[in-house]
Amino acid sequence: MIKINVILNNISWKKYLRNPNSYIDKKIALLNKKKQLYKKNTLICSLLLSGTKEIKNLNKKFRNKDKSTDVLSFPFYEKKQLSNKIKREKEVYLGDIIINLGQVKNKNNKAKFKKELNKLWIHGLLHLLGYDHKSNVKYLKMQKLENKFSYLIK
Repeated sequence: MIKINVILNNISWKKYLRNPNSYIDKKIALLNKKKQLYKKNTLICSLLLSGTKEIKNLNKKFRNKDKSTDVLSFPFYEKKQLSNKIKREKEVYLGDIIINLGQVKNKNNKAKFKKELNKLWIHGLLHLLGYDHKSNVKYLKMQKLENKFSYLIK
């Protein structure tokens, strides 16, 4: 089972989602029910809903890139380490995801906003689970999983 702790760091998110915690909880419940990921484990991560200024600062501090981005992921483990940890422990903290409202709100209606938000937190979650897109093969595999997860939480 996957659990996401939502941290609202930018009150402007409430203009687009009345209750971000509830929204993400419902999507995770659908994903857990339909996909039945990690049945014997509880995998936990944090999702920070931020703004452009904060994500730009984090991107500069941790990735040495002085620009804004849509999503950042900070996995606690590399894929092999995570796999070993999941075999040994029932509850595992995966890491942190940060999403930039400035990138999501560019969508001009609520349905597009939610679709983009879902795409971003799923993308971040897959990074926490050890996936990356450093090669074309890995990119295609990650994109396929993103699409599958997005379909499951509609």
